[in-house]
Amino acid sequence: MASTYMTSQGDTWDLIAYDLYGDEKYMRYLIEANWPLLDILVFSSGTMVNVPDIPEEADEDRPFWRDADVEDE
Repeated sequence: MASTYMTSQGDTWDLIAYDLYGDEKYMRYLIEANWPLLDILVFSSGTMVNVPDIPEEADEDRPFWRDADVEDE
């Protein structure tokens, strides 16, 4: 279930991902859900950020071009 997050002064994409998901590698999902905020590197307090659910099959260590191979296995 997707939710929202209210930023604190000094938050960054990777810090938010680490706080919410436990690993900064998931910041991709935050960015994709918040394209209008993409130009912000360091957030001020009070910015509302959409927090999407991470797909269960998300395997960040597997290159995207190998995803088709999973279906063949």
